[in-house]
Amino acid sequence: MDIALDIGPLKPEPLPFVLGLVLFLLLFLVMAKVLLPRIARVIAEREKATEGRIEVAEATRAEAARVHAEYEALLAEARHEAARLRQESAEQGTALIAELRAEGQRQREEIVSAGHAVIDAERAVAEAELRGQVGSLATELAGRIVGEPVEDFARQSGVVERFVAELRTARPSDAADESRG
Repeated sequence: MDIALDIGPLKPEPLPFVLGLVLFLLLFLVMAKVLLPRIARVIAEREKATEGRIEVAEATRAEAARVHAEYEALLAEARHEAARLRQESAEQGTALIAELRAEGQRQREEIVSAGHAVIDAERAVAEAELRGQVGSLATELAGRIVGEPVEDFARQSGVVERFVAELRTARPSDAADESRG
């Protein structure tokens, strides 16, 4: 039985052709029943793992965005707090400077008034010393002019004390007028 296949210009031998066809079908069945399901299962597992990782990555990205937003909010709050503290410090510094300036002014006034009191006390002491010296010098000068000692007379009559008392009660404008005239 001669099977003649008309397959064109290639005319293969029928036995190797049939054997090749059977082996091809056998290989196809093994691939379709054993290898292709395993390959499909591995591909499905990889897709599932990839999708799971993508979901995890998306969740991680969302968490990172939330944490970043919280960080930005905290940073903005910290900047606001720092600005408020700077403002408070500037206000406290201004108040402290004003307070210290007022305290310095008060101390200056105290020192000036104490200085005036010391000057007034020293002036009174100097005036008392000068009055005593003026009286004795005036008495001595009067004694030289008269040619006789007048110290006993001046002490007894109190002329020098009356003159000094008149000078104390005289107004400054009167004293200025008398010194001009």
